[in-house]
Amino acid sequence: MAKDKFRVSPDVCSYMSEDDHRLNIEVSMPGVNKENIRLRMMDDSFSLTAPGKDVAYVTASGFCCPVKADKARATYEDGCLKITIPFKDPFENALNVTVQ
Repeated sequence: MAKDKFRVSPDVCSYMSEDDHRLNIEVSMPGVNKENIRLRMMDDSFSLTAPGKDVAYVTASGFCCPVKADKARATYEDGCLKITIPFKDPFENALNVTVQ
């Protein structure tokens, strides 16, 4: 990323899907080439950098609930990055305990 670009935080909107199974994130970043978007996802947060023509968009945020970062999907069209990530099942790694 060029030093002389002014860093700004893009507009970010996050919301749950209607069935409450996925987190949707929409990021407004006009003037960015999708090849230059660097999106890093973890189970509890994400970070994003994207150099535009006159500015560099940068942001990071934590999630309300754990997600399956490896299942995240992102598309960029008309200046809007759309990210969809399924929530983790809270009992996904639960162990059955035998009652005696």
